[in-house]
Amino acid sequence: MKIKSADNRVKREVSIVLSGEAGQGIQSIETILIKLIKQSGYNVFATKEYMSRVRGGVNATMLRVSQDRAAAPVDKTDIFIPLEKEALARYAYRLDKNTIIAGDAALLQDSRVNDIAFGKIAEALGNPLFSSMVAAGAACGIIGIGKETADDFIQKLFGKKGEETVNGNIKAFAAGYEAGARTAVKNNFKIKIDKNIKIQDEFMLSGADAVAIGAIAGGCSAAFAYPMTPGTSVFTALAEYSHKGQIAVEQAEDEIAAINMALGAWYAGARAMVSTSGGGFDLMTEGVSLAGITETPVVIHLAQRPGPATGYPTRTEQGDLNLALHAGHGDFARVILAPGNTLQAFELARKAFDTADKYQVPVFIMTDQYFVDTYYNIPRFEVKEHKNQNYIVETKEGYKRYALTKDGISPRGVPGFGTGCVCLDSDEHDEDGRITEDLSGIGLKMKEKRMKKSALLNAAAIKPSLYGNKNYKTIFICWGSVLNTALEAIKISGLKDAAILHYSQVYPLHKSTADIIKKAKKAVMIENNQTGQFAGLIKKETGLDIGHKILRYDGLAFSADGLAELMKKSAAIKGKKIRKPAEKKKGRR
Repeated sequence: MKIKSADNRVKREVSIVLSGEAGQGIQSIETILIKLIKQSGYNVFATKEYMSRVRGGVNATMLRVSQDRAAAPVDKTDIFIPLEKEALARYAYRLDKNTIIAGDAALLQDSRVNDIAFGKIAEALGNPLFSSMVAAGAACGIIGIGKETADDFIQKLFGKKGEETVNGNIKAFAAGYEAGARTAVKNNFKIKIDKNIKIQDEFMLSGADAVAIGAIAGGCSAAFAYPMTPGTSVFTALAEYSHKGQIAVEQAEDEIAAINMALGAWYAGARAMVSTSGGGFDLMTEGVSLAGITETPVVIHLAQRPGPATGYPTRTEQGDLNLALHAGHGDFARVILAPGNTLQAFELARKAFDTADKYQVPVFIMTDQYFVDTYYNIPRFEVKEHKNQNYIVETKEGYKRYALTKDGISPRGVPGFGTGCVCLDSDEHDEDGRITEDLSGIGLKMKEKRMKKSALLNAAAIKPSLYGNKNYKTIFICWGSVLNTALEAIKISGLKDAAILHYSQVYPLHKSTADIIKKAKKAVMIENNQTGQFAGLIKKETGLDIGHKILRYDGLAFSADGLAELMKKSAAIKGKKIRKPAEKKKGRR
């Protein structure tokens, strides 16, 4: 949240948007800036929007540099740096009279532009590729930070590429910085953000990184995927950490193969996951059913993007909840987790493996494009010493893979560990794992055994987190990646009698759900999809109809300032918005 100083022209937070064609180096500029800003001791947040093209189209990255921690996007733009003309038109909605626009005036042909010819400056320094560093320097020059650490940073970043590259980039940054500083003076643009050197030692994690290292902490020993944006980012991160984490990583020929490889790995005693997105997950659903009937654990990272079909392949949405809920034929238990921040992503990814192993069920980790592509600094968190529990048993002669037990969980053996035979069958089977058509006998008992796990999973469900006024009159309900934005939005909104209820486990729902919601006079669901899929799940599970919804489904994530306005409007609407199920009248059926 922006803090006004005595001089209201001095800002303690600044938002920057850089935009250009795919291939113009926007990603490189973002990478340089977030590392340099953090290394200089400032809070930084970054997220991106990009088109599904190798070259052309318009991509953008948005950064916040802040006195306070920043962990959500905002619409307001203080500095806009377009690298090509189309970007100016595309992001016009983000600009106001106070926005500083910096770019090549000859290229952009707009009277509002403060002329900084990145390309010509780079060419004058001997290499057009330096233009990215010129742009990064200009951004830092306008906000007046980063100069003191730039040379060392560039030396570390390009040291392996030789002295000529290092010196060229140092000169490019300096030239951009000077041009940016002149632009700030010209526009009387002043910021004052106190430096905190402790930030230099904090974590700078993307959502994808957090899921990947959480999986490793959970004992993930194998990962399989067929590339599909945005799920690929977690798979790529796992591949990057594969040597340190001692993980087997395999790009399969398709998604069907990927999930079957993961099931095979669990059968053999590994802890495996797949990472995919909506269309890829569609292909995996038969494998999810196979996991259900064979009671094979599996962890599935499902990074959501807008559908149907290819939809917007590089944009964001929370549109696949119903897909994960209902994927696979037949009835079987499952767990769906949805982290709201990077710390939750780490913890839930770790927990996913233990849950899958303990209950022998599929466990989903649901993120989305916005979540996996977003960075911000967070304090180093202590990872408590944790030894992942081994649920595998040594088999003996006469071992029954599907032995009937009181709680429905059969002892799970793996081939080669013991003398027993570990027999699985995708057909209905008996306790030994042999096919059966004893419909009303062992076949029925197998179905009932598997569903007993639902009661255990219900009891173990994670309680939703309540933020804000405990005596709330209005409760805003959200799940997954909306958390940080909703928390900042409610502060901006100034709503004093409201609270945020966030679900990091969306299925099974915690038993407290109905009581928490019924306590409010008004409930408002916030979701990044078109129909309110989570509201539908709550209605199905509790009977409560959340009548008011704030939904965004244009392929973009909520912004904190934009969501705050929607919250205020929702809170101001009169009328009962929680319809409760009718009480059953005695004597009537």
